[in-house]
Amino acid sequence: MKNKTPGYRRKEIIWSLLFIAPPILGFLIFSLVPIVTSFGLSFMSWDMFTPAKFSGLENFKYMFADEKFYKSLFNTAFLLLGVPIGMIISMFLAILMNRPLKGISLFRTIYYIPVISPIIAVSLLWQWLLNYDYGIINEFIWNIFGIQGPNWLGDPNWVKPSFIIMGLWGGVGGNMVLYLAGLQGISSTYYEAAQVDGASRWHQFKHITLPLLSPIHFYVIVMGVIGTFQSFSQMYILAADGGPQYSGATIVYYIFQEAFKYFNMGYASSVAWVLGILIFILTLFQFRFSKRWVYQD
Repeated sequence: MKNKTPGYRRKEIIWSLLFIAPPILGFLIFSLVPIVTSFGLSFMSWDMFTPAKFSGLENFKYMFADEKFYKSLFNTAFLLLGVPIGMIISMFLAILMNRPLKGISLFRTIYYIPVISPIIAVSLLWQWLLNYDYGIINEFIWNIFGIQGPNWLGDPNWVKPSFIIMGLWGGVGGNMVLYLAGLQGISSTYYEAAQVDGASRWHQFKHITLPLLSPIHFYVIVMGVIGTFQSFSQMYILAADGGPQYSGATIVYYIFQEAFKYFNMGYASSVAWVLGILIFILTLFQFRFSKRWVYQD
């Protein structure tokens, strides 16, 4: 005779399926179906109003011949300069915040506030700060140095540095918390042994702190690269139509513009797939080479 599943066991199975159903449905509806659909659209010409037509590799041929595509890709790669700069600032702040001083928790909170601030509101704030005529930053430069500050958002040479500065202000707090957790996880016995051997503070930092924080470095680099290639909101607010000479358009802004301004949904899908493959290759490259420098305790 076949063993029948007890009633209570069937109820557990039913309830477990009900609990996992929402995330599974969410993944299918909002992730898997759009991914499969965009892959099919990348080989089609579709303006969202007329039926899609199969175009083969025409979207990809046009992409690699489009100057705007390379310009947006260069702009995005330029913004990667903010990743190592942000790491240095975040680690420096974490070292300062790791001291047992009175009221140190307040300073940690202050530095973390930009991380949880709405990106649109922050972008509007920086739009005012970076204003060429009456922005606070240029007013500060004029009052201190007596010179006119740069046209941050109107000069093609200053648009990308403006985005980097804004990104540092908004991102160092989150990475600071990660580095602070890493610092507090390092045993004091390492430093005590180094002091006994006569190691200076610089040598302690170089040979103890930096290697033991390498997993944090690795995580910050990976997430920083992925986040940079996905940056969009700041550019949408601060760089209207891609900024002067398209100097403020990132690759995601380029995809958005092609999809929802020019209604080239098939072409936008092909660019999105190229971006996804590029991010995958860069992430895989980082994981492959992480064994050479990431310290595993």
